[in-house]
Amino acid sequence: MKVSLTDAGKRFNRDWIFRHLTYTFEEGRSYAIIGPNGSGKSTLLQVLSGSMMLNEGNIQYSPPDRRAGIFNKQYSIEEVHQHVSICAPYLEVVEEMTLKEFLNFHHGFKPFLPGLSVEKIISLLGLENAVNKQIRYYSSGMKQRVRLAQAIFSDVPVILLDEPCTNFDAAGIELYHQFINDYCKNRLVVVSSNDEVDYGFCKERINISDYKK
Repeated sequence: MKVSLTDAGKRFNRDWIFRHLTYTFEEGRSYAIIGPNGSGKSTLLQVLSGSMMLNEGNIQYSPPDRRAGIFNKQYSIEEVHQHVSICAPYLEVVEEMTLKEFLNFHHGFKPFLPGLSVEKIISLLGLENAVNKQIRYYSSGMKQRVRLAQAIFSDVPVILLDEPCTNFDAAGIELYHQFINDYCKNRLVVVSSNDEVDYGFCKERINISDYKK
């Protein structure tokens, strides 16, 4: 998947969050959106997810033709959600469900990566002892592991991560980096954060503050 922004701008009321942003995000590469708190990092990530529309410019989502090695098709904005997963601390999980129920529910919308079952994912998360507990009783760090799982383990080409290590202790951070290393190498990964523990592996950096005028 290739995601291309051309002269893109987003504003709320009269305030431009970013403007004149032209950039191409390509599969197999990792990108960090950085900048001060409140600068618009999460806004840009939501634009990339297709859940927020631009005020000017355009965005294109192009799957590759594997045989020809070119990008000659475009997904419509209505199709984008099928090919993108996002993890963010402000996104709710269904707290009335147990972990197994929630993963099965999510699997009904997006398949998991080949070779991964609900039981395997629970084991990878290290949450076997909490599998029958309603998610409402999980700690904030446990809930964040669930959010991370539904993003990274979905069989989609684009993974968007907004401050993914929020509420994580050292073990959670280590698990996050293990998942990135094991499951994201050939995908397009975009991380929004101002903490290098979240995006230290990213080869490309976009400072949102460079696109304020």
